[in-house]
Amino acid sequence: MATSILKEKSYLFAIGVVKLNQHLFTGTAIGALIREAEFGQSRADFRSKMSIALKEANETDYWLNLLKDTNYINEKVFMSFSDDRPELIRILVATVKTMQKTRSD
Repeated sequence: MATSILKEKSYLFAIGVVKLNQHLFTGTAIGALIREAEFGQSRADFRSKMSIALKEANETDYWLNLLKDTNYINEKVFMSFSDDRPELIRILVATVKTMQKTRSD
């Protein structure tokens, strides 16, 4: 009896993870890289992590557009990212450009 409850609960848990994964995509790496950059070992390390975060943001923009255009996500879900996506990219571009101007490692 306990085994069947365990099977059912683990299966329902897996369904939840799959559904959650539909909204995670590659965008989760952006914040992780920014957090990692905060404790960079050097300015070069900070700059590198921020550059990778910018690449991830650009890739996430690609995936979100692709998912919308293939109807994997609806317009409402897509639009929920519409303000944050370009703003994150703009801030990251500015950060990377500033770091390139102040190279003094």
